[in-house]
Amino acid sequence: MELKEYMQILRKRIWIIVAFVAVACIGAGVKNYFFTVPIYEANAKLIVNQAYNAEGVPSLDIGSIQTNIKVINSYMEIIKSSAILDKVAATYPDLGMNGNQLAQNISVTTANESQVMSLTATGLSSEKAAKTVNAVAKVFESQIPVIMKVDNVTILSEAKPTESSRPINVNPIVNILISFLVGLLLAVGFVFLLEYLDDTLKSEDELEKELGIPALAVISKIKKEEVRGSKQTTSQKQVGDGQYATVNQ
Repeated sequence: MELKEYMQILRKRIWIIVAFVAVACIGAGVKNYFFTVPIYEANAKLIVNQAYNAEGVPSLDIGSIQTNIKVINSYMEIIKSSAILDKVAATYPDLGMNGNQLAQNISVTTANESQVMSLTATGLSSEKAAKTVNAVAKVFESQIPVIMKVDNVTILSEAKPTESSRPINVNPIVNILISFLVGLLLAVGFVFLLEYLDDTLKSEDELEKELGIPALAVISKIKKEEVRGSKQTTSQKQVGDGQYATVNQ
């Protein structure tokens, strides 16, 4: 099948393609603007830095940095444990969340070979997300000396909610564009499926191509209006003949 034939198939059922794309775009727009609850995100950073030697003298060497990096994995588990989050819930009851709910709303990441941990919280407003992540960071910083017997965690930067904060799960333009592409692909696939399942012959060329012999005659398509008009003409002629015969009699 040549490219021209593919284009003819698409052009023949262009209304299906338009309908698929329109439904996909309108559905994505309605979902994003009316049925999506916006979720906001806030971040705080903590640094793990043991800068004192055994005598309590400030020091900074490769050995202490490597030690700090190795304990970060343990800190990432501790910060999401009930020992920290239950205390956050008790200290900040205005957050309206218990330890389990806090665990579902925060995440901790760190870059390779870095002493910095990135703490992220989500919430229904930027203020709520920032308050949550700052509360967890402060409680974690205060509890590490109790749990690990070493004071080596410092809050590097707190989350600051701003009016320009945008929800992380609402992006109508991008979602509508994605829906447009998905709808277009589905529509094209559906059109070709219909064409594949349709085994009727609709033109002389298709008939000759299928049978391998030339067409000798063509029966043209007759519209209902033409058939109805032909019947009326025939009927009028018969009535006229009858009246003429009656008069002669």
